[in-house]
Amino acid sequence: MSKVQQVESEVTRLPKEFVDRLTKPLARFLNIQAGGGVILLLFTVAALVLSNSPWAHHFESVWETSVGLQLGSFEFARSLREWINDGLMTLFFFLVALELKRELVLGELNNPRMAALSIAAALGGMIVPAAIYLALQSGQPGETGWGTVMATDTAFVIGCLAILGSRIPPSLRIFMLSLAIIDDIGAILVVAIGYSSHISWGALALGLLGIAVIRFLALAGVRSIAIYFLVGGFIWFAVDASGIHATITGVVLGLMTPARRWVSDERLYAILSRVIAHSASEEGSCLLYTSPSPRDRSAYRVCRL
Repeated sequence: MSKVQQVESEVTRLPKEFVDRLTKPLARFLNIQAGGGVILLLFTVAALVLSNSPWAHHFESVWETSVGLQLGSFEFARSLREWINDGLMTLFFFLVALELKRELVLGELNNPRMAALSIAAALGGMIVPAAIYLALQSGQPGETGWGTVMATDTAFVIGCLAILGSRIPPSLRIFMLSLAIIDDIGAILVVAIGYSSHISWGALALGLLGIAVIRFLALAGVRSIAIYFLVGGFIWFAVDASGIHATITGVVLGLMTPARRWVSDERLYAILSRVIAHSASEEGSCLLYTSPSPRDRSAYRVCRL
């Protein structure tokens, strides 16, 4: 780097603040793929230690703290534990379902054999634990709780995959991810159908109506994130009021999100063909775009003065 470039870099750089000493190392740590898995394991160990310590009662009372909104006679409040399990986990399942949708459309799960393997493994992951539980609890008061052991903890699966990183092949990562999601969906349905004594069908119908609205907006070409956020929030409240675990909303909305690009290759190159090309001798920087289609070997030069 020349002296002139170094001086320009120093002039345009924002002044350093004390908070940068804290945020920059944190940002570098979060950019590490295994960072999320390490944080998950550390907090798991901390939770186990606190739950078995003399402070267990205070630790439990923190999770039962009520957080919500009250307007006159209307009150919507949940414990901190429920906000995490039903609220933040919905966002988590939405992000995981996005990756699963991409693999189903464009990735390895586009192969029916690979998808069938994940579904079969997920069914085995639900049936085998339930069978073992029933064998151990046969005739006992807890026999009816067989459905609670069917779910796979997707967060821990993803955390372990993140820690292993590039040491495992991508195909195994996708297989484990799809297995965990399908397993969780099955477990949620079993709990909703088998353990819900009263399901509000009216609220569930409103949730299905919201899903239909999401589909209509996508077909109509609506691209506003705010609109989808509002409709998604309506669906979450409706499903939650119906008595079904609201995290399934994140899975449904994630799988409904389009995985293919909005602008087709034909339209993209038609737009690029209208860009005025400049010769390389002219002042400015130029980029050369080449069509990836084997039937179209045309190239377009886009220059910035």
